[in-house]
This record gives sequence, structure tokens and C-alpha cells, in this order.
Amino acid sequence: MKVLVIGAGAREHALAWKLAQSDRVSRVFVAPGNPGTAADPALKNLPIVDLAALADFAVAEKIGLTVVGPEAPLAAGVVDLFKARGLRIFGPTQAAAQLESSKAFAKAFMQRHRIPTAAHAVFADAAAARAYVTAQGAPIVVKADGLAAGKGVVVAQTVAEAHAAIDDMLGANTLGVAHNTDGARVVIEEFMVGEEASFIVVASSAKGSPQAVALATSQDHKRLGNGDTGPNTGGMGAYSPAPVVTPNVHARAMHEIVLPTLAAMQAEGLPFTGFLYAGLMIDGQGQPRVVEFNARLGDPEAEVILMRLKSDLLDLLVQAADGTLERAAPLQWDRRTALGVVMAAAGYPAAPEKGAAIADLPPDSADLRVFHAGTQRDAEGQLRAQGGRVLCVTALGEPVRVAQQRALAAVRGISFPGAQWRDDIGHRAVKH
Repeated sequence: MKVLVIGAGAREHALAWKLAQSDRVSRVFVAPGNPGTAADPALKNLPIVDLAALADFAVAEKIGLTVVGPEAPLAAGVVDLFKARGLRIFGPTQAAAQLESSKAFAKAFMQRHRIPTAAHAVFADAAAARAYVTAQGAPIVVKADGLAAGKGVVVAQTVAEAHAAIDDMLGANTLGVAHNTDGARVVIEEFMVGEEASFIVVASSAKGSPQAVALATSQDHKRLGNGDTGPNTGGMGAYSPAPVVTPNVHARAMHEIVLPTLAAMQAEGLPFTGFLYAGLMIDGQGQPRVVEFNARLGDPEAEVILMRLKSDLLDLLVQAADGTLERAAPLQWDRRTALGVVMAAAGYPAAPEKGAAIADLPPDSADLRVFHAGTQRDAEGQLRAQGGRVLCVTALGEPVRVAQQRALAAVRGISFPGAQWRDDIGHRAVKH
């Protein structure tokens, strides 16, 4: 079978690498891919970003499965386009992807269906939003309604900080939010206390009642600096499994959040097939509440989850796309911890600097892989930083501290002027 992965980041690098391990795969195309996927002889980059042109390619090449990595093509309706051409594709439709593409839709949906989440209000008017924040007080969370590459959330510790976030999201838009068709809006939420975890399932509503297979748990580190300080980012690192997701929390997440969400989406005429990512806040009593939904694999969560996956990813995703997930064999996982450290460009997240030369990447091994996120080769073949998050250096080890030390040793050996990274990815698990 030929497989197509849409996207250019570290998540797509990890997806393509794992899919290529299947005995059933003859070739994995990555559109447009990156220098990391270009260097893998099992993968082939495809310099196409236009969605209609990708569908034409998939028809001409008889692509057996297309997997969508990032959120933007999902929000643009790539799944609808491919299905209309009779192509098998794994991901939610444009309408179902609103769970991620519109925070306002997701919050209203959760409220309608009593999915546990934070109290919220939605505003298009900055003055009304500021007045609400003033009345509520801080800390408080301000979210852009549209897609913002994981950066459209401000956890404001003061009222003034919340006001500044509102003014930016509804005005200057320095975060580069892709506003939805009804214009700029912000979602303001209560600040939830607890520990966050990423709970991701492979969901299928292709036939009959919705089904879901949970992937390994993980925990992302959103803040830029050690000790969870500094601005929010797209993610500075992750590890899997997340100890905070106990068997009890896992059961509650499935039965109080994931399965009711899939059933309610189907009941509303929005059947969801794809990766459903529930960002959870877990309080001291083990009660999970939804921080946000994403309609795709997380990044950098994908890198650590897929490093641990021993089962055939292709089989799982084909079964989900075909509505036969009940046939899926129990997933097998490496018992060790996978831990990924993101190397980001100088100036990230506000104004990442491009062009820094990258050298001395360690060779990939069974216990260590470097996934490319934002890299590019220049005309002379020099690898350079091209995005905010540049590399995700991912290691396996047991206990957690060994995985952490292995990843950090590799990070420190990479020559990358101005690179930023955190030394404490996995710190909560280390304390456990």
C-alpha cells in the first residue's frame, strides 16, 4: 500500500517514520515534508501543498491511505475533498474539526452535552470582554477562537495581563490567529487548578456507533522556560506515559469525556473519525476536565507516543478509517518512558529568528531519534532553522530521568546558535 502523510513538521516526521515500519507499506509520501523526512530512504517528500493537487496525486498514485497531520488542512476541508474523490483518508471532516478550529463551538458543545470543562464566556467586543475579566478577577484564561498554532492561549495572572491579551486577539493579532468566518472572538475561561495531561484516542464514527482506542498518555510542556515559566508556546517538550493519568483517571476520561463527546458529535450530525485529543486538567481528586479539544495528534506528543508504539500504526488507522476498529488488536507499548525535548529558535515564540546553521545531529538509534520540525536545507546543503520550533530530540529510557538525561545529552551535542530548550521536561514524572 502507498501512504500519504500531509504536513511538514515533527509530528508528520514521526507519523511517516512509524507508518513506514508496516509490512503492508510500499512507500510513504510526505507532503511537503522536511529535511528529516527527505533523509529517510523509506520516505519520499512531495512538494505539493495545494489540497486539490494532493487529491489528484492520491488518485493517480492509487494512495491507499492518507493521514492528515496538522490542523489547518482539516479546518480547510481536506477530508471532505478526498472523500468526495473516493479516497481513504484518516481525519475529521471540516465540520467535525470545529472541535479544534473554533474554541467557541467546542465550549458551547461541551456545555450542551455536559462534558466537564471550565466555565466560560465568548466575546467579540473588547470592552465587554475587559469588563467581564474585571468582574471575574485573575488568574483567568484568554483564548483566541481561531487556529493559532498552539499559541492562542494566555493564562493571565493579572487583570491587566488579561486585558492586554484581549486587545491583541481582537485587535493587533500579533499571535497570527486565523479568525473564523464570523470574525475575531475570544473565549474567556475560569482558571482550572490541577495537572495537565494529553489524552489522545484513535476515533472512528465511519460505521455504526462511535468507537475509540486510547493511545498512550503523555504530558506536554507549554511554557517556554524551566519551571513552567514564560509565555505559552506550541510545546517545548513532552513525555509518555504521564503518571497523573492513573487507571481511575483513564477510565473517567474515556467514559465521562471521550465516548460522550463522540456520541454527541454523531447525534448532532457531525460524526468524528480521526485523532481526538482531549487536553485534560486533572484535579487533586482525580476529576478530569477538558482544557481544549484538538482534532489531530499533538505535537510534541506524537513524537513520544509513536516512539513507544510497538503495534502496526497503519493497521490501526485503516481500521478506523473503514469503521472496523472493533477488529483492532490491543496496542503494544514499549514499557520505557519516551521523552522529547524541543529545540526552538532564538526569539521564539514572539519573533523566531530564521537561518541559524544546525550541525552535529546525532545518528538515529533504537533509543534516540531527532524529528525535524522547522528546518530547511539551503542551496549549499547546509541545514538551517526555518521555524519557531526546529527539532524534537526524543529518547527512550527507564526510569524517566534516564530518558531525560539521554535526550538532553543529545540536545547539548547539537550545534545550533541561539537555540532555546528546557532542561526540565518530565520534571513532574521525575518527582513521582
